[in-house]
Amino acid sequence: MTRTYDLISWLIPKSEKFPKVYRTTLTQRLMDSALDFQEEIFAAVNQSGSNKAKHLLMADTHLTSLRLYLRLAFNSRMINDGQYRHASIMVTEIGRLLGGWQKSHKTGKG
Repeated sequence: MTRTYDLISWLIPKSEKFPKVYRTTLTQRLMDSALDFQEEIFAAVNQSGSNKAKHLLMADTHLTSLRLYLRLAFNSRMINDGQYRHASIMVTEIGRLLGGWQKSHKTGKG
Protein backbone atom coordinates (compact mmCIF):
# COMPACT_ATOMS: atom_id res chain seq x y z
CA MET A 1 0.00 0.00 0.00
CA THR A 2 2.92 2.33 0.66
CA ARG A 3 4.19 1.90 -2.89
CA THR A 4 0.79 2.73 -4.32
CA TYR A 5 0.61 5.84 -2.14
CA ASP A 6 4.06 6.84 -3.38
CA LEU A 7 2.96 6.38 -7.00
CA ILE A 8 -0.20 8.43 -6.50
CA SER A 9 1.76 11.15 -4.69
CA TRP A 10 4.18 11.27 -7.61
CA LEU A 11 1.39 11.25 -10.23
CA ILE A 12 -0.70 14.09 -8.82
CA PRO A 13 1.71 16.94 -9.51
CA LYS A 14 2.70 15.45 -12.87
CA SER A 15 -0.90 15.11 -14.03
CA GLU A 16 -1.71 18.67 -12.97
CA LYS A 17 0.75 19.83 -15.63
CA PHE A 18 -0.90 17.87 -18.47
CA PRO A 19 -2.45 20.07 -21.18
CA LYS A 20 -5.85 21.38 -20.22
CA VAL A 21 -7.50 19.68 -23.20
CA TYR A 22 -6.66 16.26 -21.67
CA ARG A 23 -7.70 16.96 -18.07
CA THR A 24 -11.24 15.63 -18.43
CA THR A 25 -10.13 12.58 -20.41
CA LEU A 26 -6.66 11.09 -20.08
CA THR A 27 -5.71 12.86 -16.87
CA GLN A 28 -8.98 11.95 -15.16
CA ARG A 29 -8.80 8.32 -16.32
CA LEU A 30 -5.17 8.03 -15.22
CA MET A 31 -5.90 9.33 -11.74
CA ASP A 32 -9.14 7.33 -11.45
CA SER A 33 -7.25 4.13 -12.29
CA ALA A 34 -4.58 4.84 -9.68
CA LEU A 35 -7.09 5.75 -6.99
CA ASP A 36 -9.43 2.87 -7.85
CA PHE A 37 -6.47 0.49 -7.64
CA GLN A 38 -5.66 1.80 -4.16
CA GLU A 39 -9.29 1.43 -3.05
CA GLU A 40 -9.46 -2.18 -4.29
CA ILE A 41 -6.30 -2.97 -2.32
CA PHE A 42 -7.86 -1.44 0.80
CA ALA A 43 -10.99 -3.50 0.22
CA ALA A 44 -8.98 -6.71 -0.31
CA VAL A 45 -7.15 -6.23 2.99
CA ASN A 46 -10.48 -6.37 4.82
CA GLN A 47 -11.91 -9.38 2.98
CA SER A 48 -11.31 -13.10 2.77
CA GLY A 49 -12.08 -15.93 0.38
CA SER A 50 -13.78 -15.13 -2.90
CA ASN A 51 -14.37 -11.50 -1.89
CA LYS A 52 -10.64 -10.97 -1.47
CA ALA A 53 -9.99 -12.65 -4.83
CA LYS A 54 -12.59 -10.38 -6.47
CA HIS A 55 -10.95 -7.22 -5.11
CA LEU A 56 -7.48 -8.42 -6.12
CA LEU A 57 -8.74 -9.13 -9.64
CA MET A 58 -10.31 -5.67 -9.85
CA ALA A 59 -7.07 -4.14 -8.57
CA ASP A 60 -5.22 -5.96 -11.35
CA THR A 61 -7.69 -4.55 -13.90
CA HIS A 62 -7.13 -1.01 -12.62
CA LEU A 63 -3.37 -1.50 -12.71
CA THR A 64 -3.59 -2.62 -16.35
CA SER A 65 -5.61 0.52 -17.14
CA LEU A 66 -3.06 2.65 -15.32
CA ARG A 67 -0.28 1.17 -17.48
CA LEU A 68 -2.25 2.05 -20.61
CA TYR A 69 -2.86 5.65 -19.53
CA LEU A 70 0.77 6.14 -18.55
CA ARG A 71 1.84 4.89 -21.96
CA LEU A 72 -0.63 7.23 -23.67
CA ALA A 73 0.67 10.14 -21.59
CA PHE A 74 4.22 9.25 -22.61
CA ASN A 75 3.36 8.84 -26.30
CA SER A 76 1.52 12.19 -26.19
CA ARG A 77 4.63 13.77 -24.64
CA MET A 78 2.91 14.71 -21.40
CA ILE A 79 5.63 12.91 -19.48
CA ASN A 80 9.23 12.57 -20.58
CA ASP A 81 11.43 9.47 -20.91
CA GLY A 82 12.77 9.68 -17.36
CA GLN A 83 9.33 10.21 -15.85
CA TYR A 84 7.89 7.31 -17.85
CA ARG A 85 10.77 5.06 -16.81
CA HIS A 86 10.28 6.05 -13.14
CA ALA A 87 6.52 5.44 -13.29
CA SER A 88 7.04 2.13 -15.10
CA ILE A 89 9.44 0.91 -12.44
CA MET A 90 6.96 1.83 -9.72
CA VAL A 91 4.03 0.18 -11.51
CA THR A 92 6.07 -2.95 -12.26
CA GLU A 93 6.99 -3.30 -8.59
CA ILE A 94 3.38 -2.79 -7.54
CA GLY A 95 2.33 -5.39 -10.11
CA ARG A 96 4.84 -7.91 -8.71
CA LEU A 97 3.55 -7.33 -5.20
CA LEU A 98 -0.04 -7.73 -6.36
CA GLY A 99 0.83 -10.89 -8.29
CA GLY A 100 2.49 -12.35 -5.21
CA TRP A 101 -0.55 -11.55 -3.11
CA GLN A 102 -2.84 -13.13 -5.68
CA LYS A 103 -0.67 -16.24 -5.83
CA SER A 104 -0.46 -16.60 -2.05
CA HIS A 105 -4.22 -16.11 -1.78
CA LYS A 106 -4.83 -18.92 -4.31
CA THR A 107 -2.58 -21.26 -2.36
CA GLY A 108 -4.28 -20.37 0.91
CA LYS A 109 -1.43 -18.41 2.46
CA GLY A 110 -2.82 -14.90 2.04
